[in-house]
Amino acid sequence: MPSKRSQDKRAAEVFGEVLRAFGASAGEILDDPQVKQKAKEFAESVVDAAAKVAQSKVKDEEVRARFRNVGKAAKTLGSSLDKHFKSTEEMKG
Repeated sequence: MPSKRSQDKRAAEVFGEVLRAFGASAGEILDDPQVKQKAKEFAESVVDAAAKVAQSKVKDEEVRARFRNVGKAAKTLGSSLDKHFKSTEEMKG
């Protein structure tokens, strides 16, 4: 079974991957290499911060709850964007 430290590190890495993917997507949408670079830098800083929080004295359940909340927010954002573009397509069609 993986150690708590490796689980926390992996959670921070996954969170960073999500942020990098989001930033890359935003950069593609806006067709702006600077946005991509800023998103990459932001993701790296968030990974560092997430790892520190996960390793701090914050209770394990609090850390898990924080990551779950981020996941829910990402899902909500994705659903909202999907609905927006579907409604825009319907108005055109």
